[in-house]
Amino acid sequence: MIRTAVIGAGYLGRFHAQKYAGLPNSHLVGIADPSAAAREKIASELGVAVHQDYRDLLGSVDAVSIVTPTASHFEVAKAFLEAGASVLVEKPMTVTIAEGESLIDIAARAKRILQVGHLERFNAAVLAVQPTLTIPRFIESARLAPFKHRGTDVDVVLDLMIHDIDLILSIVRSPVVSVDAIGSSVFSKEIDIANARLRFANGCVANATASRVSLKTERKLRLFQDDAYMSLDLQQKILTVIRKGNGVSADGMPQVAIEENTYEQGDALRSEIEAFLDAVATGGAPAVSGEDGLLALRTAVSIAEQVASSMTKFS
Repeated sequence: MIRTAVIGAGYLGRFHAQKYAGLPNSHLVGIADPSAAAREKIASELGVAVHQDYRDLLGSVDAVSIVTPTASHFEVAKAFLEAGASVLVEKPMTVTIAEGESLIDIAARAKRILQVGHLERFNAAVLAVQPTLTIPRFIESARLAPFKHRGTDVDVVLDLMIHDIDLILSIVRSPVVSVDAIGSSVFSKEIDIANARLRFANGCVANATASRVSLKTERKLRLFQDDAYMSLDLQQKILTVIRKGNGVSADGMPQVAIEENTYEQGDALRSEIEAFLDAVATGGAPAVSGEDGLLALRTAVSIAEQVASSMTKFS
């Protein structure tokens, strides 16, 4: 039985707490949040001890989810790692690259698991496409959402695009050699819409678009490789694979083989937390390591800096 806790009882933190409370190998020791209203709501729902200060839980848990505003990720994660707990920290792992590097070093010295919450790795459509992947030549992602105040403590690159950055990096597995990005603020003081073109050392090119000022919600990933075109609807969990078929039609066009599968919505967050607790129990490598999270952060920061530079140039 692993003693667990959740730091941050907001929108996403509440879901983390529900999963820990329902898993057979987890004993949810407590939840911490500075908001009295958030604490009261989750205490009445789950019947768990709540704390105003996360430091009340230091030394009394084995594993913790950190679901606080990004600015506090480093401070809270560092405290728990040094107190002997393994940490699942929501994305982006930290505000700065230096903080991310430091967390990785602290986790290594403490011999504790550091996992980063890149939830799309556990998406059913993403898992289903893995056996089909070879060496993608071109990848296109689109992540669009209506404006919500929640998440605007960071720009759209760190809020939304970083999901697709992590997926793309995990698929291509080659160093990024160039970044070309542009974007704009619309409703907030941060970047609200951005487009980035990434070129990799192996020749693959990825085009990523993220917006939090759209009228619709969309999460799609398209991959082109020498033998297939794959389209993933990450929201509806639909995977379409198109390949050249055998023979030609009457008009001389090559036949096309289309395979489309829809997957159960599943529970990606539960799967993510189960993977985290399994790594804690066995000492195995986490599904999304601190190094993975840092690579996504490093790429996202590069994109955001270039977007900010382009905004200054055109202002």
